[in-house]
Amino acid sequence: MDRYREQRFFEAVIKGSAAVVLSVLILVIGVTVYRGGSVLISDPTIMITPPGGSYMLDAEGGFLHAVMGSILIVVPATIISTVLAISTAVYLQSDYSSERFTDYTNTLLNSLWGTPPIIYGVFVLTLMIAAGARASLVAGIIAIGIFQYPIITRYVDEALQSAPEQVREATYGLGATRIEASKMMIKSALPGIVAGVIMGFARGIGDAATVLFTAGGSTRMPAGPFEPATTLPILIFEQAASFNAELRAHAYAASFLLITAVLLLILISKLLTRRMSRFTIGGNPP
Repeated sequence: MDRYREQRFFEAVIKGSAAVVLSVLILVIGVTVYRGGSVLISDPTIMITPPGGSYMLDAEGGFLHAVMGSILIVVPATIISTVLAISTAVYLQSDYSSERFTDYTNTLLNSLWGTPPIIYGVFVLTLMIAAGARASLVAGIIAIGIFQYPIITRYVDEALQSAPEQVREATYGLGATRIEASKMMIKSALPGIVAGVIMGFARGIGDAATVLFTAGGSTRMPAGPFEPATTLPILIFEQAASFNAELRAHAYAASFLLITAVLLLILISKLLTRRMSRFTIGGNPP
């Protein structure tokens, strides 16, 4: 086989693989949107209605408890992991740490990024057993926060590395301290940081394995930080194979809501990054 035929062959393989993946993605989203959207169109109040006393038997009420559980777990976890991620990424810059330490830390963060989410859940579950604690909202926040931490840290680190070096040099030239220089670097890298935070939030709100063992599952509204709570992914996992057709319909509706939320978050991330980059050094002019 000459090199031109070989090149055309591999181009055909790549295009075929991309077409298969794209077709499967469109099929999954299409089925979910069709079935879940039909349920929400026929009864949109199930998103804002708390579950009834016999919800798991006859689908009495709605799944507001899962919506609130997702928000109450993912929002605090994202805030905590963002603070830790920015602090870590700033420290990894050349002004604070050695090149060897930075390389080792980045290797560890890349490994953590590729770790299956359920490992984080099992890790937190092990700590819960050792402490004699039970599944709760707080445990879910800790698990999701640990899961989001390497994701947001790598985004922030890449954003800081991509920031114009002239900002750091000009700041030091004006007699600024390292903390002041770090603040200016964060401002110049803000579009990338915002994108990382939103992507971390999207990963957290769509994950079930991390909170499966830590937040537990409940058919009641979240009652407190140390009480069990459920999330949309857990609700989908538990009800997608239910014997009750109405519960399965709720699972499709929750899937539609989750897919819509994730796609909107990705779109918002892109739009905010593009808009904010206009007002940073090196960004596109308005």
